[in-house]
Amino acid sequence: MELLPRSPAEFGSARYWDRFFRQRGQRPFEWYGAFPELCPVLHKYVRPRDKVLVVGCGNSELSEQMYDVGMCEDIVNIDISDAVIRQMRERSASTRPKMSYLLMDMLQMDFPDAHFQVVLDKGTLDALLTDEEEATLAKVDQMFAEISRVLQVGGRYLCVSLAQAHVLKKAVEYFSREGWVVRVHQVASSGDEQQFVLPVFVYVMTKFRKIPGSAAQILEICPEEQDKPMRVESAERLVAAVKDRQHYALLCSQISKPPCREQVSLDLCERESGKPRYTLHVVDSPSVKPSRDNHFAIFIIPQGRETEWLFGTEEGRRQLAASAGFGRLLTVALHREQHYEGMAGIQAELSGKVMELAPPGLPARQQVPFLSVGGDIGVRAVRHCDSSPLSGEFVVEDVKGDGTCYFRRLIFLQNRNVVQSEARLLAPTPLSGQKKRRKDKKKAGPAEPPGAIDKSYLCCEHHKAMVAGLCLLGGPDALPGELAVLVVGLGGGSLPLFIHDYFSQARVAVVEIDPSMLEVATRWFGFSQGERMQVHVSDGLDYVAKLAAEAPAQYDAVMFDVDSKDVTVGMSCPPPAFVEKPFLQKVKTILKPEGVFVLNLVCRDARLKESVLATLRDVFPLLYARRIQGEVNEILFCQPGPAGRRDPAELGARARALEGALRRPGRPWDSSYALADVLQAVHIL
Repeated sequence: MELLPRSPAEFGSARYWDRFFRQRGQRPFEWYGAFPELCPVLHKYVRPRDKVLVVGCGNSELSEQMYDVGMCEDIVNIDISDAVIRQMRERSASTRPKMSYLLMDMLQMDFPDAHFQVVLDKGTLDALLTDEEEATLAKVDQMFAEISRVLQVGGRYLCVSLAQAHVLKKAVEYFSREGWVVRVHQVASSGDEQQFVLPVFVYVMTKFRKIPGSAAQILEICPEEQDKPMRVESAERLVAAVKDRQHYALLCSQISKPPCREQVSLDLCERESGKPRYTLHVVDSPSVKPSRDNHFAIFIIPQGRETEWLFGTEEGRRQLAASAGFGRLLTVALHREQHYEGMAGIQAELSGKVMELAPPGLPARQQVPFLSVGGDIGVRAVRHCDSSPLSGEFVVEDVKGDGTCYFRRLIFLQNRNVVQSEARLLAPTPLSGQKKRRKDKKKAGPAEPPGAIDKSYLCCEHHKAMVAGLCLLGGPDALPGELAVLVVGLGGGSLPLFIHDYFSQARVAVVEIDPSMLEVATRWFGFSQGERMQVHVSDGLDYVAKLAAEAPAQYDAVMFDVDSKDVTVGMSCPPPAFVEKPFLQKVKTILKPEGVFVLNLVCRDARLKESVLATLRDVFPLLYARRIQGEVNEILFCQPGPAGRRDPAELGARARALEGALRRPGRPWDSSYALADVLQAVHIL
């Protein structure tokens, strides 16, 4: 039996609906929204003594159910289908004497002005507004004008809809322009299998007298979990708020049939400001054998650690979920702009929402555990917030790592999940002779992070690899002595600082395009200039080009650790212009014949990466690569001539010798600086 129309235009045809209802027979047809779901909203706006008009009633049971429960009895139903009007009259004639059914076109109604307190529309506007053609929009304007005419001032037009963007926008713009109050309710789901995955909404348009010259709009949305309406400033914002809820419904549908192969993420935002408060990732583990107690758990990522591989990457979260031993793990990242009242406060805040993301089959009243590292939510202290024309908004923050270690980080907020620079903070040293705290003295609150920078420690694995590249310098039996090093990209300054401090004869020049970064590095990361350390505030492209023209072959090592601000390119480090062939030839020009060019490459686009490598091979005859485990970074060591080629054994020997030379009495040396281990993983491209 073919019930669907041949074209959207047939939704407005009486002939189509006559055929539809004859073929369907007496079975009620509900577009969407069963009465139990709609009832809480309808109860707010329909009073027992109201005179109610239902436009496009079809053979829905909605009017009958409203009548039967005593919500309202004075109900007039209209439709353009003679077949359905006759059906409905027969169905209600003996049991609902105060309710009537009339054959009438809602675009040309016979009722007098201001005749009704409520006009109810369940899917009729959606059926009429199938496109945005001029003829369709004219019909919708005529429908709205007729509804406006027959409603009293203070009356309500209740429209049950799936809220497609063009439908909602049209209704909101029309009635708000007329001075009506517009409120959108999301209808609470019953939890049963539904015909539509998308949520159902009720637009409530309340008629007010139009005040000449007034442009004020009152637009509100009521999410299903909230009774109190939330004001929005424009029709666009209202449409966007509805779209967010539609996306959330689709997401819940997507994860309702585990295992979900792709990790799903969403932000939970503050109601008032709209700013993200929590970022959630849903991670399913098909390998976990389900039992009563391991269906579902929530993992709170400690503040400041959301960028770590285990928490900040898909593979890391997958490992975390598998090791936790739950079929579904919901990871929760906390945002730096927000304040949290400890684990108990977060649990109370999230408990209702996260259960909507639980896997099906979760036993009733199942206690869902909230997990974390060490059982707390970590420590994050924002030390400095600022912005610059070149880098945008950025923050400097101190976070607690594993154990008692604290780290200072520079984060560019346009890419807030990436740590731009990081330094370890020194633990405070007790003053000699300092008395122990008296036992009866009140305990201090949470410890403040220490402030001094540990300049001997390289936090970033790619920096350790870049330092190891200096093993490639020098003759067959010589280690680098006097060095001239150019570093493009300052950040927090940890890389040039380490080279300056550990290579006592090195002269380091740093090029940084953003003067704000020099200020940040100096004030917050312990960076300082001196006789052997100079910073040039300049575009790296211009600086290298000038050197190539005026002072070639002067550097033993050139290091690029500079990020790209263009997020549309699949390469975040360096900017594409830094790996174009003409510029790379200038880099080769400023290198000494036995020098090394060290490049931090972060490229997710496989085709683009292969192109960059091919260009590097064209310019530099000898090219080594070192992948950084668990990261996208790849460190490339490029040398101007093939004479510098060394086998892995020689590289290892040189690395151990260099490491021995750098270890000096009284100078800290972290065990992770195993230069030989770093270079063992190097391969020639």
